[in-house]
Amino acid sequence: MDEAGKGSVLGPMVVAAVGVRSVDLITGMGVKDSKQLSSEERERLFGLIRKKCKIVTVVITAEEIDAIRREMTMNVCVARAHAAVIEKLAPKTAYVDACDVNPLRYAETVRDYLAIPCEIVSEHHADSTYPVVSAASIVAKVTRDREIVKLTKKYGRIGSGYPSDPETIAYLSAYIDQHRSPPPIARRSWKTVSAMLAKKSQSSLSSFF
Repeated sequence: MDEAGKGSVLGPMVVAAVGVRSVDLITGMGVKDSKQLSSEERERLFGLIRKKCKIVTVVITAEEIDAIRREMTMNVCVARAHAAVIEKLAPKTAYVDACDVNPLRYAETVRDYLAIPCEIVSEHHADSTYPVVSAASIVAKVTRDREIVKLTKKYGRIGSGYPSDPETIAYLSAYIDQHRSPPPIARRSWKTVSAMLAKKSQSSLSSFF
């Protein structure tokens, strides 16, 4: 299992799981951490993974993330989503890319949300260590990229959705200037949004003095 879009300010987070009876099914594909692959290579590998493996994805929208974060941290949100895809695949062992500084604690958090027995192997950089997690990272990334394409068709050029992307920040700023509120695809609970709203509000007030 792996996820894409955890830290983005626009658009969804996607959690993906890839199920195999034997790792030999994917070791010959040349899978890697999705960040080390071009978009074309990710798409090609995604097709191969889908043919040979069982795939489960969960898409969590920005609005849903805001609601969830009123009840739990983002790490717990991811752990709950990881548990959800584990239950759909029902494997004997699940490999997860830990979303906590303490991988063992993260494994326990995932286990707390499981209603089925499953050994959880939780490690940092698991998407580089285990081919099956690399495959999941590719599925998560390709699925999220496709979701971003859909949003772009509806809302215009929004960039990658990450706070580090100048195009994303420019879109968010322009939208707030025009509508006086963030777009529906923005995570309002993110500091990026609240800081931008506060700055623009301060600028508007200063114009009266």
